[in-house]
Amino acid sequence: MTTSETVLVTGATSGFGKAIATRLIHDGYRVIATGRRTDRLNALHQVLGDALLPVTLDITDRDAIRALPDTLPQEWQAIDALINNAGLALGMEPAYDANLDDWHTMINTNISGLIEITRAFLPEMLQRKKGYILSLGSTAGTYAYRGGNVYGATKAFVEQFMQNLRTDLLGTPIRITNIEPGLCGGSEFSQVRLRDQGKAEAVYKGTDPLLPEDIAETISWLLHLPPHMNVNRMEIMPVCQAPAGLAVHRQEH
Repeated sequence: MTTSETVLVTGATSGFGKAIATRLIHDGYRVIATGRRTDRLNALHQVLGDALLPVTLDITDRDAIRALPDTLPQEWQAIDALINNAGLALGMEPAYDANLDDWHTMINTNISGLIEITRAFLPEMLQRKKGYILSLGSTAGTYAYRGGNVYGATKAFVEQFMQNLRTDLLGTPIRITNIEPGLCGGSEFSQVRLRDQGKAEAVYKGTDPLLPEDIAETISWLLHLPPHMNVNRMEIMPVCQAPAGLAVHRQEH
């Protein structure tokens, strides 16, 4: 497949974002890959070639995000799809022991950064009457678990924001999808969250989790759907995972 369409992927230096950028380049798209780590973006450019435009961007930098649409090269400014992938989880402590700085980092990244970059590119999509916004939510936004507190709340926000965004865009051709993965390995997610390689590896011990390539495959499929078809949300789990029953604490007598 060859296409002149341009996709912007946030958080493209590792994990989901890197896999998504790689898959979409192979699909024939042009990809703007953003992230904080310039060296990794440049390395990705070396591998994938000039169909990938590396752009160093901190998703928590509001001024940089607001300036981005006009500072991209002219031939890259028409964004056909925005993939809000940048996000993170920090800590697994219960709320009463959690680090407040970690909470604010998750809010600034998973919520504020996402809404800023969505708002930055939405007017141009409306003007062109063409566009697709996809966000990486999480099953944590639906199912509570111990230590999920603010991370789960940020992903619940993303899910509700995307539903409301689609409602605001009713009557336009702009499509909106929230993708909600469950257990996913093969990325830095758990290592960043737990700050311990051994604990991160233990999360996936004895499991066959989703991988970044599975998420990239899903996004590739979504982008190829007919333009009149909108998938509002997708909850995806590996076969080894299922929605858990309600937790009950029982006292020992």
